Amino acid sequence: MIHSLDFSSSMNKHYNQMKKGILFVLIGFACTLKAQEPVHEAQIKTLYHQALTAGKSYDWLDHLSNKIGGRLSGSLNAERAVEWGKNELESLGLDRVYLQNVMVPKWVRGTFEYASIITGPGMSMNVPVCALGGSIATPSSGLRAGVVEVKSFEELERLGKEKIEGKFVFFNRPMPAELINTFEAYSKTVNQRTQGAAKAARLGAVGVIVRSLNLRLDDYPHTGSMRYGDLPNSMRIPAAAISTNGAQLLSSMLALNDDLKFYLKLDCKNFPDVPSHNVVGELKGSEFPDEIIVVGGHLDSWDLGDGSHDDGAGIVQSMEVLRLFKAMNYQPKRTLRVVLYMNEENGLRGGTAYAQHAKQNNEKHIFALESDAGGFSPRGFVFEATSSQFAQIESWKPYLTPYGVARFDLGGSGADIGPLRDDNVVLSGLRPDSQRYFDFHHAANDTFDAINKRELELGAAAMSSLIYLVDQYGF
Repeated sequence: MIHSLDFSSSMNKHYNQMKKGILFVLIGFACTLKAQEPVHEAQIKTLYHQALTAGKSYDWLDHLSNKIGGRLSGSLNAERAVEWGKNELESLGLDRVYLQNVMVPKWVRGTFEYASIITGPGMSMNVPVCALGGSIATPSSGLRAGVVEVKSFEELERLGKEKIEGKFVFFNRPMPAELINTFEAYSKTVNQRTQGAAKAARLGAVGVIVRSLNLRLDDYPHTGSMRYGDLPNSMRIPAAAISTNGAQLLSSMLALNDDLKFYLKLDCKNFPDVPSHNVVGELKGSEFPDEIIVVGGHLDSWDLGDGSHDDGAGIVQSMEVLRLFKAMNYQPKRTLRVVLYMNEENGLRGGTAYAQHAKQNNEKHIFALESDAGGFSPRGFVFEATSSQFAQIESWKPYLTPYGVARFDLGGSGADIGPLRDDNVVLSGLRPDSQRYFDFHHAANDTFDAINKRELELGAAAMSSLIYLVDQYGF
């Protein structure tokens, strides 16, 4: 008993000493972090100063938008953008710049698109339309038929083949204006664009007209991807977007005369897949080179405008992150990569290919940040993270609060980084003010003149600051 008591007493003493040791370590760690706060604040201040007084993002975007232009996957402009991105990243003196092979869809819009509402012999009214990406063409002489207006897939199914066959289906569900988060409003309506043609075709429709996904009333039709799924080629029908003003007009005229006709002419065409590339630039980590932090956007765009907001802004902001670190002579602890993804708009081939390469090479990604919400004033970030990871991220808020980037939310991150998703990597998306984004999204007015230089640079600085904090602290 005496020996047993001595052993128990010894173990308790050892346990108490161990607890004290752990406590001292934690206190020491907290003190170290506290001591580093002025250093981090100074570094972030320098990042903002550099981005706002000597940044390159605006000039880069000027070239990408005005010298190259719209960069639809599989196009000559898309390949010119790949070459440009590689050359610019090489000029920064990064440790490594390389291309990743990726096969992408090739769809061509073709010649001028035309549509009109016909109310009687010699009585027609033109309305602005554009083909949806991936649509087939109409017959060369165009397509003329009656119109059935629906607000939902449920309404479409209730009408059934008897009322749909031989007609255009007009999907006229507006983005819900009462939702403050415009991306949430977009998510409530986007399925009519992506799936509408396949669903209408199965009921015998000859074509679909989809209200543009835009909260503003204007004359710009907004394109975007659509899918036929497993629908046989013989059943596929043309699909076009109509401007919001055009949709309002068509709806009001149908209310007066449901016998009117709609005429549509599209000349688009799908081709076999063609080779393209992701562009990747890298700064090697000094302490944890196997831990990879990624920042990026998508290099492709739609062809109606020059893709300045979607996603030229995200491309140049992501490039600016690594340029700023080089300009500051900052040596990252972890490996930092910028990825210019190809084919987000109509296939996500670039993001998928990047994740496959990472898996094949057993790479360890700890954080991925995407900018694909326009070049407007940054308000914060969204994160896909565990509760403990998010708690750590929220502790960094004081560093970004002085710059107006203090909104941290759990939620979706970004399409291109989505394929990296697993239990270990934290995914994040820059969230600028979104109220005007869908005025330009996928439309001909998404051009360089819609970009505000200071807002674009503030976004780059915010992204750089978050990447800096992740590099310093890890997870």
